[in-house]
Amino acid sequence: MAVFEGTFTQTESLRFAIVIGRFNDLVTGKLLEGCQDCLKRHGIDPDPQGTQVDYAWVPGSFEIPQVARQLALTRRYDAIICIGAVIKGQTPHFDYVAGEVSKGIAAASFQTGVPVVFGVLTTDSMQQALERAGIKSNKGWDYAMSAIEMATLMRQIRTANPDLGNGLLGANNPQLPSPLKSAIAPTDPDGF
Repeated sequence: MAVFEGTFTQTESLRFAIVIGRFNDLVTGKLLEGCQDCLKRHGIDPDPQGTQVDYAWVPGSFEIPQVARQLALTRRYDAIICIGAVIKGQTPHFDYVAGEVSKGIAAASFQTGVPVVFGVLTTDSMQQALERAGIKSNKGWDYAMSAIEMATLMRQIRTANPDLGNGLLGANNPQLPSPLKSAIAPTDPDGF
């Protein structure tokens, strides 16, 4: 039997994409800074002009899953980090957005086989969001750590099991048995 465990070394060849929601940018900007700091301290060049990290800015958290999925489908990235902030207000809007964003990010990861890290703060107040974006600690650092660990873990698993292919789930994956292909075939053109 084997033991697979992600590491935080040998990161020179890893590639990441970061999807950032502009809404609540006071918070998301700080989370991004924490994320970039962590990547840099682990040997990854976070420069947008570099070769290791690409950035995609979207209007808000609700749009993050669609872009994350499209980036994952390119097969260019070892992991994708999603950064956003949904802050509770006086209406049920928070519940709808937070729930759909979490489901969409999970679906993007499951459907593509690429680790997609959920880095969307869901807080009751702006104060709570700011505390998590740098006043007390910066969760952006944690999101980057998760991405590095998952990227190296998945690389180990794929190296040990080359017959898994690229990990892409879908009806066109020749490595899936026919009953499973039909069970996961997308019901709409975007695959959700």
